[in-house]
Amino acid sequence: MAGILSLEKLIEEFRKMPSVGLKSAERMAYYVLGLTDEESKSLLDAISDAHSKIHMCETCCNLTENDKCSICENAKRDHSVICVVEDPRDVTAFERMHEYKGVYHVLHGVISPMNGVGPDNIKIRELISRLSDDSIEEVIMATNPTAEGEATAMYIARLLKPMGIKVSRLAYGIPVGSDLEYADEVTLSRALSGRSLI
Repeated sequence: MAGILSLEKLIEEFRKMPSVGLKSAERMAYYVLGLTDEESKSLLDAISDAHSKIHMCETCCNLTENDKCSICENAKRDHSVICVVEDPRDVTAFERMHEYKGVYHVLHGVISPMNGVGPDNIKIRELISRLSDDSIEEVIMATNPTAEGEATAMYIARLLKPMGIKVSRLAYGIPVGSDLEYADEVTLSRALSGRSLI
């Protein structure tokens, strides 16, 4: 709305979010304006709380409020199998299907020279340091089936080959160009069970 600078600024902040266009940003801004003072404070507190309390797990780089996430802390999980994913949302997608019993490693991105993202800009070094003990038997590469996801999976597979650790890749039940977080449980389950060695 022309002339209301604070509203325009709010809309612009919402537009910075991934996949949010002008119309969606305007809807969110007007929603926020319609909140009561109490609801507005509750929203602000939730954002502030999440921003200050949530950080990366010291083991797998997933999001947590503690030193280690609940998956890494769980002794019933198979800690000899690590599923490598791009994003914390991918962990959520796998956990929804209730079939994978191993642990995770979150890269927080993929290698993308076009976007200035190299191996040192994502959590590959942390993954390699986890593999120094002899208890890891398999690493499942579950990066998205995009050009960058494939390149990242191949790069990591080459790093792990001399270590003698089995490296597998999710089967292609997931369409190329799509994101894991949008895959349904059946597709994700088939992709996991049909994974292959790299």
